[in-house]
Amino acid sequence: MKNRSGEKIKLASIDELLGVVNEESAMEIEISKIHPFKNHPFKVLDDEKMQDLVESVKINGVLTPVLLRMDENEDYEMVSGHRRMHAAQLAGLTTIPAIVRELSDDDAIVAMVDANIQREELLPSEKAFAYKMKLDAMKRQGIRTDLTCVQNEHKSGKKSRELLGEQVGISSVQVTRYIRLTELIPELLDLVDNKNLAYHYMGDFDAEMLKVIKSVKDFQATPVQEIWHNDGDQVLAYGRKDLIFVFNFNPKQSFVDYGFLVSPGAYEVILNTDNVAFGGNGLADDSVVHFTIADPLYKKEKKEWLKLYIPARTAVVLRKKK
Repeated sequence: MKNRSGEKIKLASIDELLGVVNEESAMEIEISKIHPFKNHPFKVLDDEKMQDLVESVKINGVLTPVLLRMDENEDYEMVSGHRRMHAAQLAGLTTIPAIVRELSDDDAIVAMVDANIQREELLPSEKAFAYKMKLDAMKRQGIRTDLTCVQNEHKSGKKSRELLGEQVGISSVQVTRYIRLTELIPELLDLVDNKNLAYHYMGDFDAEMLKVIKSVKDFQATPVQEIWHNDGDQVLAYGRKDLIFVFNFNPKQSFVDYGFLVSPGAYEVILNTDNVAFGGNGLADDSVVHFTIADPLYKKEKKEWLKLYIPARTAVVLRKKK
């Protein structure tokens, strides 16, 4: 048996990680002619890391070419390199080195996700939409005859969800949990992305929220009625059927007896992110039934005050008792 200790280990190059083949070469493309990838799930933030990237671009230029494709309108669509392009723009560049490749919609989705998914500090919502986009593409690829690699993987008996989980280093169950986040309203996604909250608790909250939504017939078809919106307090409340959703986005301030006008009656708490079961502090007693308080000024409108204790950075869902 040969001694393998002296063998050289070949590491993947940057080009290989981006899927760049030897025959491809970069060219300078005007940034004004490039548009972002459709439904790009990864956020481009003007944070400290972006400022570091901008300074690097000012000194060294864009070292790694971005990956583009021509869309159906013969325009350049960014596949990989949104952050580099943004940094180049902030650095005052008008062109950027790019490789243009012929890619189908599904191939472009897979390439876009693969180039970004291993980045550090991705938000849960970014992973959720990225996983969903790639999973949908993988499912479509699995039934095509020109994609033998994916087909062979499917012939091994593994489902697309399992294959995706293996590729990103998580279980198929975790893939499912992430993708379910895409069904949440933006306000709840903001809470999920909040780094001060433990995500697994938000996953539990998400599961319970979906149960509540599914328990209401034709929930998605019911209109959303804004009840309260105060930018100063950072509090939002809206109703759908017999449910009231209250959000306190304020990072520091909790509110005692915070009131807004609702249909008269009694309301019970059915979900609360401050509950210890969801990683909260349990500052409010969710077993308390909240009765509305009459106000002569709003008698004609058939509205009464509902007053709640809402801790900072929490969401609560109430249901009107019959």
